[in-house]
Amino acid sequence: MVNRYLSLVPLEEAIELISSNCPPVPWVIRVPLMESVGRVTANPIYASYSVPEAHLSAMDGIAVSSRATNGATDKHPVILLDAVRVNTGNVIPSGYDAVIMIEDVAFEGGGYAIRRAAAPWQHIRPVGEDIAESEMALPRGHRIQYPDIGALAAYGITDVAVLSLSAGLIPTGSELVAHGTRPQPGQVVESNCQMAAAHLRSLGVHAAVSPLVPDDPERIRDAIDAAVSAHDIVIISAGSSKGTKDYTAQVVGELGEVLVHGVGIKPGKPVIIGVIRGKPVIGLPGYPLSALTVIREIITPVIRDAGIPVPSREVIEAELTRTLASDIGTDEFVLMTAGRVAGRLIATPLSRGAGVQMSAVRSNGVLRIPADSEGLEAGEMIPVSLSVPKEELESALILAGSHDPILDRLADLLAPLPVHSAHIGSMGGILALKRRHCHCAPMHLLAPDGSYNVRYLERYLAGEEVTLVCVAEREQGIVSRDGITFEELDSVSFVNRQKGSGTRMLLDHLLKERGIDPSAISGYDREMTTHLAVALAVRSGEADAGLCVASAAEIAGLSFVPVGTERYEIGIMTEDLEDPRIRSLLEVIESDSFRTILNKSCGYRTDATGIRQTLSL
Repeated sequence: MVNRYLSLVPLEEAIELISSNCPPVPWVIRVPLMESVGRVTANPIYASYSVPEAHLSAMDGIAVSSRATNGATDKHPVILLDAVRVNTGNVIPSGYDAVIMIEDVAFEGGGYAIRRAAAPWQHIRPVGEDIAESEMALPRGHRIQYPDIGALAAYGITDVAVLSLSAGLIPTGSELVAHGTRPQPGQVVESNCQMAAAHLRSLGVHAAVSPLVPDDPERIRDAIDAAVSAHDIVIISAGSSKGTKDYTAQVVGELGEVLVHGVGIKPGKPVIIGVIRGKPVIGLPGYPLSALTVIREIITPVIRDAGIPVPSREVIEAELTRTLASDIGTDEFVLMTAGRVAGRLIATPLSRGAGVQMSAVRSNGVLRIPADSEGLEAGEMIPVSLSVPKEELESALILAGSHDPILDRLADLLAPLPVHSAHIGSMGGILALKRRHCHCAPMHLLAPDGSYNVRYLERYLAGEEVTLVCVAEREQGIVSRDGITFEELDSVSFVNRQKGSGTRMLLDHLLKERGIDPSAISGYDREMTTHLAVALAVRSGEADAGLCVASAAEIAGLSFVPVGTERYEIGIMTEDLEDPRIRSLLEVIESDSFRTILNKSCGYRTDATGIRQTLSL
């Protein structure tokens, strides 16, 4: 057994170790034609017969000998006595080599009068025009698409030899419960193997997920042994780190050999690469984004090297919106949200926490920070490998600023328009709007004079013309499990919003107004990036109270004591109002359906919803 966790292997070397020591070898199976879509051809496919197998008429008309039509003109028509009436698709009788459309034929003198000579083989589909008998229809290594099915059916193909590669996936961990089960505290729904299986199946790989295996070396050994016997590649989820219950490397070493324990990638560093009976065995880290990185950057290239075509990802150059620091020595993969704003492509990094699966859901690309780099500066042009078609990226609406649960409902009403929302606080949104890193900036910034948003736009976007659109007036208040009021905050534990958020600024305003020192509040420095995160922290008992919108408290089923009503607006550069994406957003905000949603939700007032004010700052 080789233990290399403390000496990380570079990514490309790890992939090469699999290729040179234990490449998965596809085998060939025959499947019915209708079951072959998405599969990869193992051999060339040849037509069983010519299509068409006889000369066919391509028009409704008459079949003629082209030689007999020579000399026909408008002034000197030719009367044909030897011609055969044919319809589209009819076989051309022997002795005829052209078809004249029926629209160009008159019935005169007991025959067919024509006024233009016919060229040989005009309006005739010759034998083998589509494909000739024994001609190759599809080459080896071709992923069969639905148009191929129609062609192969027409060419007499009833079954197809395709490549088959089988992957066995083993979820391990005593804390796991099956998906569809609501986890209890300390439990986790198994999702890594579901994610890996879905990806492999999309590539045409047979993927079988075994029942959950607890943290028991003997049971893990039995599951791996059985999977190696039944499959071409084995993937084990979790147990790859150095915890007291991480048995994967130990068991792989006992059954075969551990080639690598630790690859220079982040997230995903603890990955295990082993070989058992000549077959590759890969141990995924337990954190979802770590597992995703290994699936994308290691397992997918291995599948490609085995001869299974993998769609290539388009790479774009985009402007990085935020500085990213990175550790020397590891290739870091950062999930990104990219879009086109003000005529240029921009890319914003998402949360880098290995357990934050929503980063994968919200992303449309990934950035690789090389191992020899300490990071990248905001404003740099960076390569982003896309996970969606570029057209989808180009059409996306980018929001950055204050979070509110109602933004999700807006995004739903805008579907299928892609909407990406970054929860960076109201001040962060104003700065993103200034730098043209977003189309719209949701905000609710309370000024000392009691107004919302305008004073901050005047300060930070001087010289610009901005339109503010009111989404709603909403209630902010103290969320708790047992009716805590604002006056009691200095005697309970608290959870706060991040600096620069409108909610944080509202809290500071209220504390100053009441003469309360923030340092007197236990947990004042504990920050959350969304209203829902505040409410859930309170519900879970991490804190006694927090400040959030009423709708978040309602979702969490908690007590809510209002402290004020604020104006929640979206800032848009006025010159962008005619952008089709912006027009769609404004139409939704002004719609009856959105107003109905607001009225049915807790803590919103709609009197000002849809009102616009244009500011020359």
